[in-house]
Amino acid sequence: MQHSIEKNISMFSPISLKEMNSVALMKRTDTKFVIHKSQLILILENIQNDYKVLEIEKNRIMTYSSLYFDTNEVKFYKDHHNGKNNRTKIRIRKYVESDLCFLEIKQKNGKGQTTKSRTTINDFETDLSKNSIDFITAATSKTYNLSPTLWNDFNRMTLVNISFNERVTIDLNIHYTMGKAEKTYDDLVIIEVKQESFNRNSPIVKILKSFQYHPYSISKYCIGMVNLHTGLKYNRFKEKINKINKIIN
Repeated sequence: MQHSIEKNISMFSPISLKEMNSVALMKRTDTKFVIHKSQLILILENIQNDYKVLEIEKNRIMTYSSLYFDTNEVKFYKDHHNGKNNRTKIRIRKYVESDLCFLEIKQKNGKGQTTKSRTTINDFETDLSKNSIDFITAATSKTYNLSPTLWNDFNRMTLVNISFNERVTIDLNIHYTMGKAEKTYDDLVIIEVKQESFNRNSPIVKILKSFQYHPYSISKYCIGMVNLHTGLKYNRFKEKINKINKIIN
């Protein structure tokens, strides 16, 4: 399966990291879809002429590693679970092939818009440095007592629309760890369409719709937390967990 995906993605024209940065979309609307890995090849075959694929040193399927932070009361998780419109995610993410590491803050508002702030750091920090804490405080206008709550590794392909301002990330081989606990979703694919505002004329949105895939709100962080942390309230996520299990089984 992985080989077939790699073969298919090789048919796309490449785009460099420098070129892609012009479509950074740090303030955007994110629309997610979840599919089985076996369906990905057919999706890619139908959009080869509409997108370019990010290529870094001949790699088109990149490795990402993330460390999420939350408060002792897991405020960020609970805000998402409880359906708060204004919510925050804080993580350190390493882009392995690029050898880049960032402290990243994602803030979502009541209009469904996501604002992403980030700053370069040397490597993962399980104890946040003063500079990192200051950056978080400046970006959120709040002070948090944060500690690591979840490691998440996955592979990603990034597509850039050749006609208008749109990026698409395709995440697969999703793996969570925290301490001795771990969970892997080998057959789950999360597709995220990033636009200035939702555009139904997006080629990938049209193809997904034609295959009866519809937008589905899902958080990799929250799904990982449910799987690895006992005692968390997750009744509002039960439907999402059941949908994921139905897709991959």
